[in-house]
Amino acid sequence: MDDRTRDLLRLTLIPRLGPIRIGRLLDAFEEPASVLRASPQALMRVRGVGEEVAREIAVGVGASAVSLEQELELVAEAAVEIIALSSERYPPLLAQIPSAPPILYVKGRIEAVAESGYPVAIVGSRRCTVYGIEQAERFGGGLARAGLTVVSGGARGIDTAAHRGALRSGGATVAVLGCGLSHVYPEENADLFAAMTERGCVISELPMRTAPEPKNFPARNRIISGLALGTLVIEAGRRSGALITARQALEDQNREVMVVPGRVDSPSSEGSLDLLKQSAAHLVTAPADVLDILQGPARHSFDGTFADRYATCTAAPPAANGPEAELLAALSGPTTIDDLAVRTGRSAASLLASITVLEITGRVRREGAVIHPRAARGG
Repeated sequence: MDDRTRDLLRLTLIPRLGPIRIGRLLDAFEEPASVLRASPQALMRVRGVGEEVAREIAVGVGASAVSLEQELELVAEAAVEIIALSSERYPPLLAQIPSAPPILYVKGRIEAVAESGYPVAIVGSRRCTVYGIEQAERFGGGLARAGLTVVSGGARGIDTAAHRGALRSGGATVAVLGCGLSHVYPEENADLFAAMTERGCVISELPMRTAPEPKNFPARNRIISGLALGTLVIEAGRRSGALITARQALEDQNREVMVVPGRVDSPSSEGSLDLLKQSAAHLVTAPADVLDILQGPARHSFDGTFADRYATCTAAPPAANGPEAELLAALSGPTTIDDLAVRTGRSAASLLASITVLEITGRVRREGAVIHPRAARGG
């Protein structure tokens, strides 16, 4: 590992430094080593870094030297590779998204993404029906046989079925986890992940010991869609995290979104069908439909013109209502769930439910423990 990658990894281990702040700091100081040497006064001049955050970063820099060595020991023990955003081996489609992870932890063959050149994400609910499992395996297998790399989140339900379908067909698949790679989550997928590393890989942006907590998954979802030319949704309820992935693909990354229609009277398909009713996604009924839709993006990816053709242009998010509207009104700027609980008198569990809805509809985003209101953007 070169010195620059070590310094960048060290930055990611400092509390309050997520991908957005790290990106701004690198824009200002150019090199990770310069950020690590910067004074609190110099840090404060960077957008989004106030006096309090600058002090915390300065304290974190001192502790990060020890954290780095501990992290590298865990990486070596688990046979994990660290790939920096500046590396030629970093997935090119992921590098183009807003707030791309500065560091990827990879177990397996990251080359699987580049070798096919045409990754596709398959996402859906953990609580799915037999029909959903059947379709996820069918599409995962069919697209892998056609030479595409299947990307998903390694979760129970649709994710697991899509990965399994790809592996059974002899294809490559990639799982993006919402925890550090010292954990196996869910535990029952240990054998699946092990098989995956032979023809694909397991990825995380999170430090090795990071537990699989709910707050990690919305941010994880942007990596799933960011790795892929397009995202296929199979069975997503109205509060499904799969809708966060679809919205990020559509609005933040300007990627194709596709939906396999489900039963019109099934709660498991309400979110998927909403995407179709809003004309936000292509309706697909067979893997061949996905291949047809992704022909154009694949051609631009091959020609090196993908970034120009699919530059991000984000529409205004839909309006919130009910408890979500009340929460949004209280969210005048970046804040934490604890602060919101004091302001609104609501429990943390209730707030988390509303925040998830607001994330799905594009009204807020989470950066670590901080909730940010999201302004409408045009393009």
